[in-house]
Amino acid sequence: MKFLFIQLRSSIMAVLVLAVVCCGLYPLAVYALAQTFFHNKANGSLIVDTSGTVRGSALLAQNFADDKYFIPRPSAAGNGYDATSSGGSNLGPTSQKLADAIKERIADYRKKNGLKDSDPVPADAVTDSASGLDPHISLRNAELQSPRVAKIRNLDMDKLQELVHQNTDAADFAILGEPGVNVLKLNLALDQLNVTK
Repeated sequence: MKFLFIQLRSSIMAVLVLAVVCCGLYPLAVYALAQTFFHNKANGSLIVDTSGTVRGSALLAQNFADDKYFIPRPSAAGNGYDATSSGGSNLGPTSQKLADAIKERIADYRKKNGLKDSDPVPADAVTDSASGLDPHISLRNAELQSPRVAKIRNLDMDKLQELVHQNTDAADFAILGEPGVNVLKLNLALDQLNVTK
């Protein structure tokens, strides 16, 4: 009987110690390290405008349908750009539904940006990202959208290209992936430019 109580006491102590370490000390240590070394990322990479209003996250795409804005990648997340429903369409390369959607998106993209029927269209302009929330577009995609945005906003192309460059994120570690233009940051910079004119 004495042996049973010793084993029971040891088990209870082990559970309590592990609960304190795993449910208290470890999460606090991770939180403290994240806040110290990765404060912006740990808090969602939020973009705050000059009035202090949160406009979104640099990590999540938002829908911009107005022609005065750069348009992000298409999204299959929920009803589109829904951060609570992240995911792709799961349509495969042999899917007729996917082929029809891409064909329609290519036609819309060419029409919206004043391209000829034979002009190539960047893949990221007509295909969903895996998450449906990719905040970046390719430099080529931004380049093709620039004349439309510049014309509608009555902006000098050199000024617009400077804004595109300022809102382009380099490849990770300078070798992984391609540089990408953060659409939300770029569109907010365009709106801010109009405010300060």
